[in-house]
Amino acid sequence: MPLPLAPVAGLALRYGALALVAYGLRRALVAGRTDQRAEDALDDLDEGIALHRPRSGGQRNAAARLRRVIRIGDAAWELDLAGLGRFRLRRTDGQ
Repeated sequence: MPLPLAPVAGLALRYGALALVAYGLRRALVAGRTDQRAEDALDDLDEGIALHRPRSGGQRNAAARLRRVIRIGDAAWELDLAGLGRFRLRRTDGQ
């Protein structure tokens, strides 16, 4: 009795394409590094959202932090979200 390959071929194509995309993403990603100065700056943020513009002008800065404890059953999880942002617009000499 012949083996029906049509259903198997569809799955093979689907998973093969997924594996190819995953391989391509893995090759494109660059290994990151942890900068302790940035980690300390994120730890020093106050909870909430802060926006400011330095006196030197030309840029605007934003900072945000959210800290919560989530309890699921008997387990407690600490959620700590922090982020810094900068928007800078500078005029150049046109080159």
